[in-house]
Amino acid sequence: MSCDIAHGRLEACKDSVSGLQAIYFINYGLFDPIADVTYDTTTGFEDQITAITLPTVPTSSIFKYELKGANVFDTTITSSRENGTTFFEQVLTVQLKKQDPVTTKTVKLLAYGRPQIIVKTNGNQFFIAGLERGMDVTAGKIANGTNLGDMNGYELTFTGQEKVPANFLDCIDEASLLTLLNNPTLVTT
Repeated sequence: MSCDIAHGRLEACKDSVSGLQAIYFINYGLFDPIADVTYDTTTGFEDQITAITLPTVPTSSIFKYELKGANVFDTTITSSRENGTTFFEQVLTVQLKKQDPVTTKTVKLLAYGRPQIIVKTNGNQFFIAGLERGMDVTAGKIANGTNLGDMNGYELTFTGQEKVPANFLDCIDEASLLTLLNNPTLVTT
């Protein structure tokens, strides 16, 4: 049966860290989430992505946003025996500090679209959220605060519902991420 488990798990060492370091936006529709994605063939790693073939003509771009502070990426499992269904809700909440005209326009476009989002953790793990259906902005605000020390910037929540949890990407740093994505242009400003 395809839903039978095949692996156990020992107690893990206490050597991991939490938190997010960066996110990378890919405009939805830039690649086919079925035909342009290659998965690992190693037993136990079949859900890990080893390559995503972004087009080279015209040159593809991914957009990096550095993060610090109160940012979170969680996946909630929803399974119903009565309906025979299971899906995974991926929720990314980010705070982008300091307002400017370019970011305000980008936030508007993110709210209109549904990008795929690569999440880089503080432990140098990479995940892709919204692989098949994209991630929608489901909440957010442009905040000015009341006091001098209050938040000035953008608070955004992205939500995606997928058939599987966010896939691990087989890379260990930004250079290997770009290789995995067929060497797109990395836009940081």
